[in-house]
Amino acid sequence: MSESAFVAACRDGLGVAFGRLAQMALRVMRKKGSGGPGLVTNRSSPGLLERVLASFSGGLVVVSGTSGKSTTTKMVTALLRAHGLRVFTNSSTANLPQGIASAVLEAGNWRGRVRADIAVIEMDEAYAAKIADQYSARVLTLTNINLDDIERFQSAERVISMLTTAAHRATDALVINADDASLARVAEAASGRNAQLKVQRFGMSQQVIDAQPHGLGYVRTASTRLPQGEGTLVQQLHSRDAVIDQGAGEFAVTLPARGAHFAIDAAAAFETARAVLGDAYDQSVAAAAMNAVEPVFGRGETVEIAGQQIECILVQNTGSFQLNVDALGGERERLYVGVCDAEDDPSWLWTVHTGALGHVDVVAGPKADAMANRFFYDGVTVDRVEDDLIRAFDDFLELPPPSSGVKTVIFTSRAMRKIRGHYGLTREEVRQGGSLQ
Repeated sequence: MSESAFVAACRDGLGVAFGRLAQMALRVMRKKGSGGPGLVTNRSSPGLLERVLASFSGGLVVVSGTSGKSTTTKMVTALLRAHGLRVFTNSSTANLPQGIASAVLEAGNWRGRVRADIAVIEMDEAYAAKIADQYSARVLTLTNINLDDIERFQSAERVISMLTTAAHRATDALVINADDASLARVAEAASGRNAQLKVQRFGMSQQVIDAQPHGLGYVRTASTRLPQGEGTLVQQLHSRDAVIDQGAGEFAVTLPARGAHFAIDAAAAFETARAVLGDAYDQSVAAAAMNAVEPVFGRGETVEIAGQQIECILVQNTGSFQLNVDALGGERERLYVGVCDAEDDPSWLWTVHTGALGHVDVVAGPKADAMANRFFYDGVTVDRVEDDLIRAFDDFLELPPPSSGVKTVIFTSRAMRKIRGHYGLTREEVRQGGSLQ
């Protein structure tokens, strides 16, 4: 080992040690927060994350974009593991550098090295660009572009610029959503810079798109569909049941939750797995693995809270909110909506067409008045508006059970965190069908 390598190893060891001490302190204090220990590690050993991400023999797969990153990452991980690969991933959905480093602390040795063949990492779109000089992605998968945070990104053009910077770090393949016209610009810029880069695509059939009442939630939807046989195509979709075509015959899969957004995430995962595995890709193995994938927490997952089955639906932007409303429709008899985001301007709520919900039992949280006002203009009846998020949720649990199905909760990210914290729902504890008291 050279002197410089020895120094780096010692620094990485100290970074891991300090990070794990921070983890222990948080556990003793019963504090939550997956990014804190990773932040300590990154500051103690600034080069550790770069060295870890470059250490996998099978390379690095990065998943980024506005929506669907967490679900797509989980699906890709499942498909690759089903093919026999040992996969390291940031499964907690913490997609900033400190969150990725915290995942390293959980899985790595004394200096952060992880025994795995390949890494599949979800990255926030801004940080995928900001730390672009710290990684090279064998495969980069981009899900879509929409404005999930106007205060943060200002415009779609800025998101396109950031994802283009990330795309320049792809060495072998760039996997993009063919239905998102903005991503076509990213692919053109990336392939123009790297002539050897293979651009692979996934998308929806016109039949599936026509069935979506309010489109796909992208800033710009492409005017043409992905031709059959030129990527992974969602041919048919009904609730959780999808028919997929990858050019070698159609096959059916069951998605972890209902809705077009889950179907397109699955298509992204299938095409990513094919890009990684090449000739070793087995469509039947991939389909079986997809059927067994469980939802990421909050993304259509059903958990038990105080003896009741509760369906949890996280909405983080207008696109995901609209697609979830369209998928949910008026099917649910008991519905709670929690709106508790930090932004001062709740105007993004007004671009969502909510009329299909019909009736909401409770709207709660600091932005409850704004959400209830939107429901009023869409003709949705609301039984109760309450600014206390937890008190309203407690009362929602006391409501009689629905005559069919389960109670459903739609919440924004901060509302999700507050409810999860109040009921002790940690990422590690939540499992499909798990019991949480």
